Amino acid sequence: MIAAPEIPTDFTLLQESETHFSSDTDFEDIEGKNQKQGKGKTCKKGKKGPAEKGKSGNGGGKPGGPNRMNGHHQQNGVENMMLFEVVKMGKSAMQSVVDDWIESYKHDRDIALLDLINFFIQCSGCKGVVTAEMFRHMQNSEIIRKMTEEFDEDSGDYPLTMAGPQWKKFKSSFCEFIGVLVRQCQYSIIYDEYMMDTVISLLTGLSDSQVRAFRHTSTLAAMKLMTALVNVALNLSINMDNTQRQYEAERNKIIGKRANDRLELLLQKRKELQENQDEIENMMNAIFKGVFVHRYRDAIAEIRAICIEEIGIWMKMYSDAFLNDSYLKYVGWTMHDKQGEVRLKCLTALQGLYYNKELNSKLELFTSRFKDRIVSMTLDKEYDVAVQAIKLLTLVLQSSEEVLTAEDCENVYHLVYSAHRPVAVAAGEFLYKKLFSRRDPEDDGILKRRGRQSPNANLVKTLVFFFLESELHEHAAYLVDSMWDCATDLLKDWECMNSLLLEEPLNGEEPLTDRQESALIEIMLCTIRQAAECHPPVGRGTGKRVLTAKEKKTQLDDRTKITELFAVALPQLLAKYSVDAEKVTNLLQLPQYFDLEIYTTGRLEKHLDALLRQIRDIVEKHTDIDVLEACSKTYHALCNEEFTIFNRVDIARSQLIDELADKFNRLLEDFLQEGEEPDEDDAYQVLSTLKRITAFHNAHDLSRWDLFGCNYKLLKTGIENGDMPEQIVIHALQCTHYVILWQLAKITESSSTKEDLLRLKKQMRVFCQICQHYLTNVNTAVKEQAFTILCDVLMIFSHQIMTGGRDMLEPLVYTPDSSLQSELLSFILDHVFIDQDDDNNSADGQQDDEASKIEALHKRRNLLAAFCKLIVYTVVEMNTAADIFKQYMKYYNDYGDIIKETMSKTRQIDKIQCAKTLILSLQQLFNEMIQENGYNFDRSSPTFSGIKELARRFALTFGLDQLKTREAIAMLHKDGIEFAFKEPNPQGESHPPLNLAFLDILSEFSSKLLRQDKRTVYVYLEKFMTFQMSLRREDVWLPLMSYRNSLLAGGDDDTMSVISGISSRGSTVRNKKTKPATGKRKVPEAEESSSSDSMWMNREQTMHTPVMMQTPQLTSTIMREPKRLRPEENYMGVYPMQPEHHQAPLDYKQQEEAARQQQERAAMNYVKLRTNLQHAIRRGTSLMEDDEEPIVEDVMMSSEGRIEDLNEGMDFDTMDIDLPPSKNRRERTELKPDFFDPASIMDESVG
Repeated sequence: MIAAPEIPTDFTLLQESETHFSSDTDFEDIEGKNQKQGKGKTCKKGKKGPAEKGKSGNGGGKPGGPNRMNGHHQQNGVENMMLFEVVKMGKSAMQSVVDDWIESYKHDRDIALLDLINFFIQCSGCKGVVTAEMFRHMQNSEIIRKMTEEFDEDSGDYPLTMAGPQWKKFKSSFCEFIGVLVRQCQYSIIYDEYMMDTVISLLTGLSDSQVRAFRHTSTLAAMKLMTALVNVALNLSINMDNTQRQYEAERNKIIGKRANDRLELLLQKRKELQENQDEIENMMNAIFKGVFVHRYRDAIAEIRAICIEEIGIWMKMYSDAFLNDSYLKYVGWTMHDKQGEVRLKCLTALQGLYYNKELNSKLELFTSRFKDRIVSMTLDKEYDVAVQAIKLLTLVLQSSEEVLTAEDCENVYHLVYSAHRPVAVAAGEFLYKKLFSRRDPEDDGILKRRGRQSPNANLVKTLVFFFLESELHEHAAYLVDSMWDCATDLLKDWECMNSLLLEEPLNGEEPLTDRQESALIEIMLCTIRQAAECHPPVGRGTGKRVLTAKEKKTQLDDRTKITELFAVALPQLLAKYSVDAEKVTNLLQLPQYFDLEIYTTGRLEKHLDALLRQIRDIVEKHTDIDVLEACSKTYHALCNEEFTIFNRVDIARSQLIDELADKFNRLLEDFLQEGEEPDEDDAYQVLSTLKRITAFHNAHDLSRWDLFGCNYKLLKTGIENGDMPEQIVIHALQCTHYVILWQLAKITESSSTKEDLLRLKKQMRVFCQICQHYLTNVNTAVKEQAFTILCDVLMIFSHQIMTGGRDMLEPLVYTPDSSLQSELLSFILDHVFIDQDDDNNSADGQQDDEASKIEALHKRRNLLAAFCKLIVYTVVEMNTAADIFKQYMKYYNDYGDIIKETMSKTRQIDKIQCAKTLILSLQQLFNEMIQENGYNFDRSSPTFSGIKELARRFALTFGLDQLKTREAIAMLHKDGIEFAFKEPNPQGESHPPLNLAFLDILSEFSSKLLRQDKRTVYVYLEKFMTFQMSLRREDVWLPLMSYRNSLLAGGDDDTMSVISGISSRGSTVRNKKTKPATGKRKVPEAEESSSSDSMWMNREQTMHTPVMMQTPQLTSTIMREPKRLRPEENYMGVYPMQPEHHQAPLDYKQQEEAARQQQERAAMNYVKLRTNLQHAIRRGTSLMEDDEEPIVEDVMMSSEGRIEDLNEGMDFDTMDIDLPPSKNRRERTELKPDFFDPASIMDESVG
């Protein structure tokens, strides 16, 4: 069969034919004696004699008759239809298209082959055409080079990558054409030593092209051609085996019955089949060595994926020839590919092999070598790859359980808890196949047994053991969801689970431990929830999907089954585990998934009464919040007015609340008696009763019990005496909060009187005052509770309450005063922005462990988010956010996302006010630094550098669209300048203002100013400067110099000449040669900039600050495209030393001093220009003549005039070229094959 592939350094296509087309060797007449005889029969290939050479050719003959054009029939009434157009349309049956081409080939094979060559060229997106003259006299490399030069350089798209309905089916039609072509030619034409040689030679040459379109298309064609040839080889192998078997049968007959002529015929047939098979092997070896071994490591991932996908097909289709280590190694190596789509193809190819258990023996060495890599791919960063890796391991597990070690399996087991559902489901199937799919032979006799004796009993125990060993006890819902699709029968065997909990163990059976029972109850709850809701748990789904009719029926059947079973069993379970808080909490959630109608239709009222009694007993026994809330939710689920059981449940609930309310009032009266010290027992009784009432008030409207008065009395006493236990205060605050919310809900949902509104308003205001008092409580937990509730109340009763047509609620709107806002902000600063090590929230005063630290951080994040929500919805003043924003860098890891989102939302509300808040936060930090270090601080100190870095981060949040943030940035600079000059130096004007260093921070925002706005800000800056300030050059004046320079820097063109008063006439010569601005570049027009400036100026004049000078007429190069300088141009020609002056920034009387300043500015511009030019020279761009063609433009750029955007030091890998080279590089003599660096593609660390 096919020899083990060796990659030759100099590959020649075939031994008997040249790769070029010469008239005396490649053109031959295939009609007549060389034609194969009959379908399905093969004969020896005919050899052309000397007299036949050179007779075929084109010879000026006409192609195929009147109904042919370009080598095939006209179809569907379409004239002059190229083969490419027919395949692209996809409307004709592919077999008829191929049959037409075969007829054309029989008539004139040169014309037909020319049509086929042009078909591959056009499928690559090339507009060039191979002529008959080129076909005769040019070599493949010359033809490909010619087509490369004629390739369309305007776009990198080609048919295989184009979008749109026209091209969606092109790839499949293209592949189908190649497959049908080989199938229809497999009995004659592919053996004529002409057609296949030409096609393989062309595709091999194109696959080595630097043009991606050629390489991609030809590789796909060659791989599909190889797949078709593998199918032909497989058929030949089958025919040879049949012929050999017939020959052996005939030869074994006795001499009298043996037919010698039949033996000779079978021998001849076998010889012909062997010759055909040898020729097919030569073709396959040519494609494999000429295309595959180079392209499976191509720089383009799509090409590598094609190669791996097809070799998988070959190994599966013809395993005898291809399924060996010589070919498997390519798949193993490519599993380390950097691109996920290539790794995915490797796994899908291997799945097709491992699925067939008959091939396992041939995969043993490969499995041992690459098993570790497959296991590691279960953690691949691409979820699709991870899913397929797990599925592949499942197939490996089914083929041989000994291959995977326990460690390998454990690496897959924990993935059942993955948040990505496809990964978890695949891991669940692996887990089920490994631990649950095997059944002991002795279980066959008890298949019909139910409950504890059913075969699922041991499997349920195994599931519990696995869940406990995984040590992820909070994720039972994820485990159940992972196995839901593959182990539905096991997970829905609730009767078995119930029996394991209620029935006594059988003889010799070990009972479940307390921990195992808790795990089983949790798993049972999760299975019931999954069956009743029919959607994955929270965090593992994109949302609820619409159920099909079959799924709805299954859901109803499951709910009926659950209700019928647990309506009877739940009271028994609650009675057995009534003292265990964890078990009871989970069991009490079951009624939420009941079909309550069954209580009536199934005559199960007595079991309902038993359930209500058990719930009442649990409420009386427990004070745990989770248990009480579970009881409250159970009553809420059962109190459904749609069902007849409502009255029964409502009476039981009312009786329970009556008792609790009476008990609370009685205990509270004794507890608050004057002159007596409350003892611990009284406090415990009050607290436990208050916990029960609060838990029920969360889900039930208890307004008729008037709980506000007693809670208010309790809270007020706590404020006056200051000795109220913290837990009582916390639950009293929560209960009062529920009272107010329930009253608001009643007023909103029904028509209410004015008295109701006024009563609610009064209660809400009084409650806010109480919460404000408790913000200063000594206990941290009380303060956190008061803060959280206060933020919620302020949010609910803000102006947002009137949205949706609820104007009648306007009297309830409550806006916090400045003192309350200040106290809320102080709480945030004192309790949120603290170091993790300094925070100690444990009740016993011990250091927190890692879990409690995470919990404490989560609590602090919630507190900060609650306050930021008030800022975003304008409940509190936006300037209060300054104290939040200034913490952005220091606490970035903990709260960076919250603060950044707050910035974004506030900027959407008011850009200018947000900018003023940002600059205010920087001013606060600056003042804090001054207070610590004094005015003579070091500007290189970490504190000052941190403020500058924060300013830089703030500047980045404004984005790239300067027009949208124009006014905000300008206002930010205005406030910053005023702050810098706000405090004059007591020593006189010869010394800098005290806050002058703030300009160094403000310069971080200069890059966000538009060029014309830089000039306006500069003019405004000069209003605060004196003449002596402009002359100072000492270090203490460096912030002013730096800030002025940041405003003068206008870019890499002569915009600086406007800012500094220098004329730009010296650059007009070059500007005339500059290309006009394209539509992609936004160039502000003069009228627009003037109007924007005047609008900003008008608003500035209304402020109680020095009025900025009117913007003079702009004469800069704003209207012109930034020019590109010739390297030989004189710098002074661009920026003349004695320019015309266009503005008077300050009223200076000393003209000589002004001239000196102009010279200094010109010198500064010269230095900056020289720096820009040196940077451009290092990049090798921006200095080209306009009429020169950039060498790399057609390779790397998508538009003209953007060469300067190339990154410095970019590595131009030739295989990243998507378009053909420019015409000025046509002197290349040959395209180099196989120049890829495998190290750049293969990475062992991927995954």
